[in-house]
Amino acid sequence: MKAIAATTYGGPDVLRELDLPTPEAGPGEVRIRVHAAAVNPTDALLRGGAYAARTTDVPPPYVPGMDAAGVIDQLGPGADGRLRVGQRVVALVVPAGPRGAYAEQIVVPAESVVPAPAGTDHAEASTLLMNAATARLALDTLALPKGATVAVTGAAGAVGGYAVELAKADGLTVVADAAPHDRDLVRGFGADHVVDRGADVAARVRELAPDGVPGLVDGSDQREEAVPAVADGGALVALRGWQGPAGRGGTVTPVFVASVRDDTALLDTLRLQAEEGVLSLRVAKVLPASDAAEAHRLLEAGGLRGRLVLDFS
Repeated sequence: MKAIAATTYGGPDVLRELDLPTPEAGPGEVRIRVHAAAVNPTDALLRGGAYAARTTDVPPPYVPGMDAAGVIDQLGPGADGRLRVGQRVVALVVPAGPRGAYAEQIVVPAESVVPAPAGTDHAEASTLLMNAATARLALDTLALPKGATVAVTGAAGAVGGYAVELAKADGLTVVADAAPHDRDLVRGFGADHVVDRGADVAARVRELAPDGVPGLVDGSDQREEAVPAVADGGALVALRGWQGPAGRGGTVTPVFVASVRDDTALLDTLRLQAEEGVLSLRVAKVLPASDAAEAHRLLEAGGLRGRLVLDFS
């Protein structure tokens, strides 16, 4: 089968089209014929070697990709009875060596697979799970009561946009940041207040909430710059492993989406919310899988609104 992989860590050009053995679904697993794989910042980190220390016992090739959409073509023994061969599905994939989403066929735990949102094509469906699950995990970690205020940095991005939409669905008041050209986009997600993005975003949040906000989702990875926006005793959720400190009795909690990859109920709820229009599926551009290196260059250039998607059809 065709896969996009790296045999060494490095820049986008280390990604190559390789012919790898077709995987077989084992007990409790599902094999998916992938039609689309979304390209996420985590994929670039894996390709560049950011996680090399965690995978010293995993030989190359390294296949990136955490979001896949396609059709089930094999069920392993004891696989979840919810699923069937021929069903259109999406999967949250945790790469391990050759087991990433950038491949024509992937094998994943059945728990990580849910039906594709009705009314979506493969490219749209592939953009859902990783980022929406990260946003859901971030908000669940904050555990703010209905009516409370949450701040979201990076609100025009994939995780940030979903965090705004999910927070509104939870009944929270949302203060979000945006560049001038993204203000309407972020308001469209449901943000109650939009402040200018940048290094002094915390001061702008404090203009609206002088005592600070009880919770903040740091979608733009601003870390120390974002902390002053949080009230004394409040909480910040970090998405790239940062652990603080927060000061003033506050907490910083890093979240990792791999921790919910087997939470089928959470993943299926996100699927339903996409069907209901609570979550917006945004595709920036679809490229042939063979253009994965170009997709990574576009990703690292920044400025995308929506996800890049690799087509494996």
